[in-house]
Amino acid sequence: MLHKLHRLSACLIGSFIVVHLFNHLLAIGGIDTHIAFMESFRRLYRQPVVEVLLLISVIFQIGSGIYFIKARWGQRRNVFERLQAVSGGYLAFFLLNHVGSVLFGRAVFDLDTNFFFAAAGIHVSPFQYFFIPYYFFAVVAIFAHLACAFYWLTREQLDLTVRTRGGYAIIILGAFLSLLIVLAFSGVFYPVDIPAEYKATYGGV
Repeated sequence: MLHKLHRLSACLIGSFIVVHLFNHLLAIGGIDTHIAFMESFRRLYRQPVVEVLLLISVIFQIGSGIYFIKARWGQRRNVFERLQAVSGGYLAFFLLNHVGSVLFGRAVFDLDTNFFFAAAGIHVSPFQYFFIPYYFFAVVAIFAHLACAFYWLTREQLDLTVRTRGGYAIIILGAFLSLLIVLAFSGVFYPVDIPAEYKATYGGV
């Protein structure tokens, strides 16, 4: 039952993440494009019932994921079995920090947690040395977890070679998309001027 609930909450969170990543990829085309889509998407996920359901799912996903990692670590033998645990552990760490930071930014600093909130840490030294790998590996971990799901869920339909190559292809795609997102937020494609109120949360000016 716990495993089924874990998958169910993963599907709910995953639906949000797909749109959220698409939103971040839109940042390649400009900050205004990113923010415009986010504001439209917020009309759905910031509905009180939807937001509470997402938060409950995140909390459950973190707790159940950590339980599975601890309970099954000794049983993991091949690359995908261990990658499932490692990527799941990183996602638990990221979700706990990221969701907590967003809620804190909204409630305490009264900030609009938009593009500038996410990008601010990259543009205040020395925090970029944390936030660039922090965001990059978060997206990679999502695709790595999807790769593991593909590897296991297709075990009766595909042979081992196809499953393995498919899993690696998903991870490579994730790394490429993650790189594009990080480059956009870092200001590689166009200048990014972070407003003072966002930099102030890191002690920047």
